[in-house]
Parts: sequence; C-alpha cells; structure tokens
Amino acid sequence: MSQATSISETSNVPLHKSAQRLRWFVDAFQKQVAETEAQTGNLFALDTAAMTEAFAEWMRAFEAQKPLHDEDKPAYVGFAAGLMLSNLIRFNPARVADIATDADSAKPAYFWPEGYLYVSFCLNVRGMILEKDYRAEQHPNSALEELRTWWSFRENARENVSSAIAYLDLFAGDEPKWNMPELFHSHSGGRSSLPSQNHASIRTRISEQ
Repeated sequence: MSQATSISETSNVPLHKSAQRLRWFVDAFQKQVAETEAQTGNLFALDTAAMTEAFAEWMRAFEAQKPLHDEDKPAYVGFAAGLMLSNLIRFNPARVADIATDADSAKPAYFWPEGYLYVSFCLNVRGMILEKDYRAEQHPNSALEELRTWWSFRENARENVSSAIAYLDLFAGDEPKWNMPELFHSHSGGRSSLPSQNHASIRTRISEQ
C-alpha cells in the first residue's frame, strides 16, 4: 500500500484545514480511486451522493469531539482519519465494478476491494497531514498485509462500524483503543463528550484469531 502523495495540495492553507472541505475530499478520494485501480487492476463505480453523505456525517462527528488543546491535535488527526474510514464503510461510495483477472483473494486488495481502497485513502491522508502539519511520521503495521486481520476487520465493521477507528490505528502502527473507539481520548486531561449513538464493544480481537 503506497503513499498517495498526489492527493496533497500546494496552497498555503494547512493540509488538515483543506481536508475539511468537501471539494478537497472529493478530489482527493477520486485520485485515490485512480491510483488504487492502477495498482490493483480493480475498477470501481463511484456514487457522488454517497460521497457527500459520508463527508457530511464525518464533519458532524469531527466537530463534535474536536479538541481544545494544541497538544491533542496530532492524536486527533489519527482519530479523525478513523472516523472517515468508518463513514466510508457505512456509506460505501465506491463499489467494485470489476476485479483484476489475476486477483489473489488471499491479498487484502482482492479480499475486500472497497475496504482496501478506503483504508488506503485514510492512511495516506492521515500520514500526509501528520508529516506536513505536525512533522510526525506514520509507521504502518505489518497487519496491513495480513489476511486474518482483514477478515476480523471486515466482520467487526459489519457488526459495529465504529470498530474501523481502532483498526485504522492498528494499521497505522498506533495502539488501538478497542473499547469505545468512537470516543476521542484527550492527552491533556480534558474529557471528550460521548457521541449520541451507543455502540457495542468490538466482539473479536486480533489476538483471538
């Protein structure tokens, strides 16, 4: 899974601010689709209405827990990327239209094409924002290529879409918060508000596979 550097932009606006704009999101996501199609041979059909819905729901969730303290902002980048992943899975704006003829279903890109696309996008944006705006690096975990992890990820996301937040942390090389992943944990002692929906804890842990 390569870094899709082409989805960044060269304006003076911080990247994390640009990413909060619908036009930027749509353009960046479409570029990610093109890159993933070239990389995997899979072809996707895009639903622009679903893309808009996914972004609108992400913005609502993003604003609901936005941290007040600067020291929390780098961690919130990862959390926000997880929120985006959960909403992409929920609204599913890209559906695989054709799978490569030489597809190996033991590889994540072919086992779950849409999920692979969404994870690629969220990891790439996450990594670029951390690098450009916070001078931090992302170090993806080897679990990113493990089929059993992706099987667990897909099953849990179907049962509780918020679990995608924890899985993105795992894929990004961070410590996942399996319990109530939809709640941002401040590092400055502040308390985050609970989202309006109640979610069950993740049923299956990676260690149990």
